[in-house]
Amino acid sequence: MSVRRVVPNIRTADGPTAEGMERSAEFYGRLGLREVMNHGWIMTLASASDPTAQLSIMGSDATAPVTPDLSIEVEDVNAVHAAMRESGAEIVYPLRDEEWGVRRFFVRDPNGQVVNVLGHR
Repeated sequence: MSVRRVVPNIRTADGPTAEGMERSAEFYGRLGLREVMNHGWIMTLASASDPTAQLSIMGSDATAPVTPDLSIEVEDVNAVHAAMRESGAEIVYPLRDEEWGVRRFFVRDPNGQVVNVLGHR
């Protein structure tokens, strides 16, 4: 199984507000990260020199009942989902296609963190 990127998800203290997102973008902009995606409820910032160096700022997930702690983009999300189910890992959010072009599921890691496992369609 191939991992394409790992992205920490930082929850805004203000929830999914434009102000909270803007303050975070300004702060991380001082470190050299720039906005590469913004759906209103989640904004991803990346390095101009290394676009796989990313982090996301979010208030709450648009469709899931929980907000994930990190996102891992994989080459074959179906294979990873099958491996996690076979291992007995807790699937927190079922495998599904989202309207913004990803197929994903959430799984809880052994430390209690919620991992958003996704692949672009």
